[in-house]
Amino acid sequence: MTRPGKIIAIHLSYASRAEQRGRRPAAPSYFFKPTSSVGISGGTVERPAGTELLAFEGEIALVIGAPARRVALEDAWDHVAAVTAANDLGLYDLRANDKGSNVRSKGGDGYTPLGPDLIDARAVDPAALRVRAWVNGELRQEDTTAGLIFPLAQLVADLSQHFTLETGDVILTGTPAGSSVIVPGDVVEIEVDAPDAPGAPTSGRLVTTVTPGDVPFDPEIGSLPAVDDLQRTEAWGSREEAGLPAPAPTLSPDLRAKLLEAPTAGLSAQLRKRGHHGCFVDGVSANIAGAKVVGTAKTLRFVPFREDLFASHGGGYNAQKRAFDTVGEGEVIVIEARGDASSGTLGDVMALRAQTLGAAGVVTDGGVRDYEAVAALGFPVFSQGAHPSVLGRRHVPWEVDVTIACGGATVQPGDIVVGDSDGVIVIPPSLAAEVADAALAQEVEDTWVAEQVAAGHPVDGLFPMNAEWRARYEARS
Repeated sequence: MTRPGKIIAIHLSYASRAEQRGRRPAAPSYFFKPTSSVGISGGTVERPAGTELLAFEGEIALVIGAPARRVALEDAWDHVAAVTAANDLGLYDLRANDKGSNVRSKGGDGYTPLGPDLIDARAVDPAALRVRAWVNGELRQEDTTAGLIFPLAQLVADLSQHFTLETGDVILTGTPAGSSVIVPGDVVEIEVDAPDAPGAPTSGRLVTTVTPGDVPFDPEIGSLPAVDDLQRTEAWGSREEAGLPAPAPTLSPDLRAKLLEAPTAGLSAQLRKRGHHGCFVDGVSANIAGAKVVGTAKTLRFVPFREDLFASHGGGYNAQKRAFDTVGEGEVIVIEARGDASSGTLGDVMALRAQTLGAAGVVTDGGVRDYEAVAALGFPVFSQGAHPSVLGRRHVPWEVDVTIACGGATVQPGDIVVGDSDGVIVIPPSLAAEVADAALAQEVEDTWVAEQVAAGHPVDGLFPMNAEWRARYEARS
């Protein structure tokens, strides 16, 4: 096929991939790939020197036949001439710096091999196409268009609302679960077919071989490749496949129930008895009266605003968005904002995203934008209060899942966070069960002491209990 005028790709379109990523889009979103990225079957693709996360993505490519501008959904498929196989290769080492545009991470020479053969779009049902991918002969991906979140015709109609799709343009329609990292020497094969159509038409196998690059990126010209555990997880498809340790275990239902029952005052007293005096997140209070939050910490760090750093880290799919997009059920997002309450650190959209994913709440030593709207969600946020400004006034979102300082307390990913009307404390996971049991036992004792005081007994010798009162307590029925 001839080189297309433009290549448009969708970020997420298959339910299996959305489930793997932990986020399901409400509407399709797109990015462009340069036409210089087009490759052919039997070609090679270079993994640049100094990088590690080149990933394949088997996809169905649509080739536009008749120009499309503001076409109706029911007419959209008529503008597709053919379908074929595509490999939407991407270099995750450059993904974070691209801020969602994928210009460098997806735009390399040969990063869009297409073909080898075209399937006539008139001969197939767009809801009954299949895409498969093999690496070194092993089947890695297999799904059908029945598993799409957005039907193929919808992508054509949607894009045509914004610009003219011209003859020869290519739409990459997304990849299912199973995409993973490839290394020099690997051979990737992609095939698109319609197994239930007459003659079972096929694109044939699109073959690409990975080769090693020997020219590193120049640090004096632009941003350098960089990876973290999030990029490794998304490139490989899972933490396990990436060879990363399992995330910190979530709270057991029994321990969570105990921590929900125990007040922070009692828990902090038990921590102090065990020599832990730095457990308090100072200066924060709940947005909802009577709110209680218990969960494991997912950390997010902001650094002070600086124009060049905000330009490089503040836009696109930045650290704040990654944290709120990847928070797990029962986790508490804890934000280091250096105690600066003169700017918002989250707003209603971010709070809604975290709530939708099952987060237990948010703790920030900064301000909260859309304060009343966040509270109206019923989502607990402990902060220094309301502030109307956007993030960029004081902060640059910098990194996630690292050790941070919040309200004077050191917080590590996986720490236990408990907050109520008295404030927020941080508990080392190894001590959580012990201090929960001790705090609840102390609550029973304190309730008994309060009953004695209410009955008219003086507190001297009773609070704390001397030997006589202790004996009475131990002998209670």
